[in-house]
Amino acid sequence: QVQLVESGGGLVQAGGSLRLSCAASGRTFNNEPMGWFRQAPGKEREFVAAITWTGTSTFYTDAVKGRFTISRDKNTVYLQMNRLKPEDTAVYYCAADPEGNYRESADWAYWGQGTQVTVSS
Repeated sequence: QVQLVESGGGLVQAGGSLRLSCAASGRTFNNEPMGWFRQAPGKEREFVAAITWTGTSTFYTDAVKGRFTISRDKNTVYLQMNRLKPEDTAVYYCAADPEGNYRESADWAYWGQGTQVTVSS
């Protein structure tokens, strides 16, 4: 069975950094895009970043451009988060294999369970 597992979340002060990772098992995703979404309490799930299977093209939501960096190594995807802000507080989910628009959560085939990121002011 396919499983995506996120790790690396935690509590950090504003301006600090965290590095999230997502490891896939059950099948390989080295030929499919992977990405990250986040969801804060009372808010819709939000696209954060995506990366092509080659790792040569990346996409970011405007809110994180210049601060977050997505990267991958075959079946593992990473999200380096720098200069974190309180508004970055959310559960972060990794996703794999979009079937349509990568910015829409409903168009991704596989999801992890999420990892909590909390940024204190």
